[in-house]
Amino acid sequence: MMLETLGSAVLGLVLAWAATRRLSHRLPARPLVLSTGIAGALFGDFVTHTALGSASILLTLLGAAIVSAASLSLLLRPTTPLRRRSATA
Repeated sequence: MMLETLGSAVLGLVLAWAATRRLSHRLPARPLVLSTGIAGALFGDFVTHTALGSASILLTLLGAAIVSAASLSLLLRPTTPLRRRSATA
């Protein structure tokens, strides 16, 4: 259980680090991205472990990676500014 949790946290940190390296212009501050990646992976590990029990560490790490990536995707900003329509049009 402890190894699974540590592995999930490291996986979330690696995913967040890769996102900041690749998409730094579209993400907020690095500490927020890193903490979101770790928290998403830990939550994904918790949910997967609760749903599947202690079936396989690979499945729980896969669930952690999916939830971490989904959490990080929520932080992305659009590349171009959104056009706003005027209220009089």
